[in-house]
Formats: sequence, structure tokens, C-alpha cells
Amino acid sequence: MHLSGMQISPVDCAILVLYLVGITLFGARFRRGQQNLRDYFLGSRNAPWWAIMCSIVATETSTLTIISTPGIAYAGNLEFLQLVLGYLVARVILCVVLVPQYFQGEFYTAYQLLEKRFGTRMKSAAAVVFLGTRALAEGVRISAIGKVVSVAFGTGTYASILVITVLTMFYTFEGGMRAVIWTDVIQFFLYLTGSLIAFFLLLHKIPGGWPEITQAAAAAGGKFRTFDFAFSLTQSYTFWSGLLGGTFLTMASHGTDQTMVQRLLSARNERDSKKALLASGIVVLFQFTLFLVIGVMLFVFAQHVSLGAAGSDPDKIYPVFIVQHLPVGLRGVILASIFAIAMSNASGSLNSLASSSIMDLSARRGEVAATSVMRSRRMTLLWGLVLGALGLVKWGPVLVAGLTIASITYGGLLGVFLLGTWNRKANERGALVGFMLGIAAMILVRLFTPLAWTWYVLVGTLLTFALGTIASGFMPDSTSELRESGLRTSK
Repeated sequence: MHLSGMQISPVDCAILVLYLVGITLFGARFRRGQQNLRDYFLGSRNAPWWAIMCSIVATETSTLTIISTPGIAYAGNLEFLQLVLGYLVARVILCVVLVPQYFQGEFYTAYQLLEKRFGTRMKSAAAVVFLGTRALAEGVRISAIGKVVSVAFGTGTYASILVITVLTMFYTFEGGMRAVIWTDVIQFFLYLTGSLIAFFLLLHKIPGGWPEITQAAAAAGGKFRTFDFAFSLTQSYTFWSGLLGGTFLTMASHGTDQTMVQRLLSARNERDSKKALLASGIVVLFQFTLFLVIGVMLFVFAQHVSLGAAGSDPDKIYPVFIVQHLPVGLRGVILASIFAIAMSNASGSLNSLASSSIMDLSARRGEVAATSVMRSRRMTLLWGLVLGALGLVKWGPVLVAGLTIASITYGGLLGVFLLGTWNRKANERGALVGFMLGIAAMILVRLFTPLAWTWYVLVGTLLTFALGTIASGFMPDSTSELRESGLRTSK
């Protein structure tokens, strides 16, 4: 197959096909032993903490991360790492604030905690917002794989999105959460190995090796620059927006987004859940550093060898290097690793979207377990069709697009969770008002202000918490007060 001199060999194609078929069959085999929703949505809560850690990292790492993070450093520097510092701080806070609450009952979704504190309306409202946000954000992620395929095969995006969506739907439909976790483990090791191979091959191909990289990076205006201590509300990557914004972003994504919370709930106990969450932070710091350094190395490499086929799209820089400059076989392995993470993200999103749809919006009391599992499988298929359709939309620079979409609503979600945790006088009416006004305010902020997206979750959280507190004072709700009183008594 050719595109402007590019060629994917039959060996590389065979590796890709072998991976796609193998991972699909592996995931589907986990159907055995599924008898109820606990098995399907929580994997029977028997996965070891290290497997859940791999699944958390694989979920947090998307195709956006692998292809777009090197592009950020290629065009700029390492300042994105400042955001990752916040990722680490947030994990510690979550282990103290929210994770213990998720193990004070038999929860299947994050929003059942809101139901316990506020009531059904609050649970449903949060679930609807999650479903919309996750579907849009995952659509961005799926569209990213199209950029890789267009570079590798010279084809359009439709075929690649169809293949990824159908195969992922199949093994998620069959294997449920257990399939998601264990395929994530395989995909985690595959994409990390592929990235390390790319790093060392790139290092070998640059004349002069690492000394040449550091010299050229410095001459280009500090490509290895990591910290910017200027305080700015319009600049995306500074120390303060990274530390504060990254902390609130990760508290929301890992503490209130069902896609991530579902993994924490799948742990054997609270201790394992915390271990998985904290350990994942160390791995995430390492891999983001790796991806960004690869971007700097690609910049130096491009001084010696043209990467012009990438055009003006930084997201295509890394795929172009893989296709044009890696040897046969290794090229197929690394392309397979990029497909791996795309499937990992899609499978986790499908299962979490299905679990929230069933448990938060359409639970049926007294339903036979087998019927509930079949309804959940059908919901997985429905969401697969939705994600596939959204993957066909052109989203622009994919990493920033995905994070921006999530950041607009994450503040509302985190704000209402913290409202229920820290304000004992808050009630369901006030929480709903604060939640809706907080999200509406962030949409206006996105449309009409230059505020950098890295501040969105922090601002949205503060607005939601404040508005919810004020509204609760003006709108008393005896039901919520009785519920909170009961929670304190049970503790």
C-alpha cells in the first residue's frame, strides 16, 4: 500500500491483523461465569490491584496521548508535564476524600453515591451529564485512530473506525468488565513496549545521539524547558495551572467519571483500590515524560530527515516517523500498540456507559439477573454505534479537544460530589441548581472568555460548590436533611 512514497509491508499488515483478531478472541473468552450485573460490570471484584493499575493507566492514556503528546513537544517543549504534577496530587486527595466513600456500600456506579447523599434526581442528572461528556470525549479519541490509519495505509478514516468499533464492541459485549481489565493489561504492556522501542530507535537514528539532541533542543529555544512559573489565566501550561488545574482535572476524571471509578470499584477492597490509584500516578508520570521526550527527539530528527508528509498537523508527526523510518516488523508492532490503546479506551467507555445507563437511569427492581445482563449487553451495542458515529466527526487537534470537552462538565460533577461530602447542610434541590448553573457557566466561559482550558475544572468546581451552597440555603429540602442525618448515624 502506498501513499506519497510510504509503504506498509505485508508483514506489518499481518502483525496488525493478528493483534486485532487475537485481542478480540482473548476478550470474548471472559463471558464464561457471568451470572449477574456484579460479574458483568465489576468483574466479580476479583482482579488484583496491579491489573487494575494497568487498566487505569491504559484508560488514562489514549490514542490522543500517544500521537498528540509528542506533537505538543515537537511544536513546543515539555511544559505539559506541569499538568501531570497535578495528576499526582489529585490521587492522594482522592484516596482520602472519595475512595473510602465508594466502599461504604455495594456501588456499581459513581452516581449511586450521589443518590445515597442527595437522592434519585441528583443521581440521574449527574449520570446524564456523564453519558454526554464521555460519549463526546470518546468520539474524539476514536477519531484520533483515523489519523494514524490515514498515514499508515493512505485510506480514509471510515474503515479504521468501523474495524476498531466493531471488534471492541464484540469483546466488551461478551466479556464485560473482566474482559476490559485484562485486555487493558495486555494493551498497556504492548503500547509501553512499542513506545520504548520507538525511543531507542529514534535515538539510534539521530546523528550524534543524545548530545546532539540536547544541543539542538537548547538551540531551538529550550525544547526541554519544563517549568513556567508565570501566573496566567490564559496560558494553558504553567506551573500554577498545571498544579492546580491538573489536580482538579484528575480529581474529577478519577473520582467522579464512571469510566475510571468503575475500575476503582472493581478492586477487591478499599486498600487495593488505593494502591492501584497511587501506583498508576507513578507510571503516568513516566510515560508522559517518555512521550514528550520522543516529541523533542522527533524535532531534532526532522533537522536531518524530512517529515514533511505530516504537513501542518502535529498529531501526524509521530505516525509519519513510524511509517517512514521504522523497519518492517517493528513498524507493525508499534502501529498495533496504537490500535491497542484505542481499543482499550473504547472498551472501558462502552462498559461504563452501559453500566451508568442501566444502573442510574433504567434499573428495574426484581429483574431476573440473566435478563439484566442481557439488557446490559444490548446497551453496550447501542453505545458502540453512538461512539462509532461520533468518531467520524472532525475534531481538530485531538488531545486538547478531548480534554476541553471533559473539562467543561467535570467541574460540575466534582463540585456536587464535594458539596455532598463537605457541606452537611446541602440538599438535593440546592445541589441540582448548583450543578446545572455551574455547567451552564462553564459553557459560557468556553464560548466568551480567553480562560485556558486547564483552569476549567477548578473554576467549575468552585462555582458549583458555591452556587449549590447558596441555593441550599434558600431552598430547604427536608428529605435531603433526613438522608444526611441517616448517613452520619450509619458512620
